[in-house]
Amino acid sequence: MPSPFPGMDPYLEQPAFWSSFHSRLIVAIADVVAPYIRPKYYIEVETRTYLDDADDGILVGIPDAVVLSSTLNSELLPSVETPVAVETRPQKVRLPMATEVRERYLEVRESGTDAVVTVMEILSPKNKRQGKGRVIYEQKRRTILQSASHLIEIDLLRGDEPMPMIDEDPVMDYRLLVSRSEQRPFADLYGFSLRAAIPTFPLPLKAEDAEPSINLQQIFTDLYERAGYDYRLDYRQAPPPPNLSPDDQQWLNTLLASVRIDS
Repeated sequence: MPSPFPGMDPYLEQPAFWSSFHSRLIVAIADVVAPYIRPKYYIEVETRTYLDDADDGILVGIPDAVVLSSTLNSELLPSVETPVAVETRPQKVRLPMATEVRERYLEVRESGTDAVVTVMEILSPKNKRQGKGRVIYEQKRRTILQSASHLIEIDLLRGDEPMPMIDEDPVMDYRLLVSRSEQRPFADLYGFSLRAAIPTFPLPLKAEDAEPSINLQQIFTDLYERAGYDYRLDYRQAPPPPNLSPDDQQWLNTLLASVRIDS
């Protein structure tokens, strides 16, 4: 069964599903795009790896005191009645540890020279939340925007702070940015809501080459069915944060009414 939503399914924004969905979508886009750009170009799945202090807020727990054991030689102790020492048992604590983060993205490269023509990113929660992940991504974003490579940035997450843009209409759930190197600082932003289909967008290549169109909605629909998300997502529950507006919540309840009855 296809997703009940006309575009992005907000239930896939749950942490339990997002990482797998992100990886599947990256590969699905690459598989669809590859035949349209060969033989002049090829597309690769690349990985960005860094260490992130995922548990910054966790304090190191230390026992308050250590009481000596009562196994000392009694001949060395005064011959008076003394209380029995109580052994302090250790407390289980967690230490803040750096976690290896692996984020996948796509690069369209020119055959023969391997020059990066277009970079395609699908944002993850760590890219949008304040912290090392966002700092690293914004640094890479600035590097691309100052280069001759095109940038496609797909944001299918309603939560957290969007990537910086000027003159953006803030009333939108999802964003799809196409930044052609020759048109900067201007770029094309496709903003769409929970109620709308995911837009089809062009894949910019070199100026002399035609730009194939990427039907991301169809890619998403096919992926949803292959992964069997209709069996795995519990639409009886509320969607993950952030909370919907009252109008969107009413729309969602109407949309899912029959699905919830059948579940």
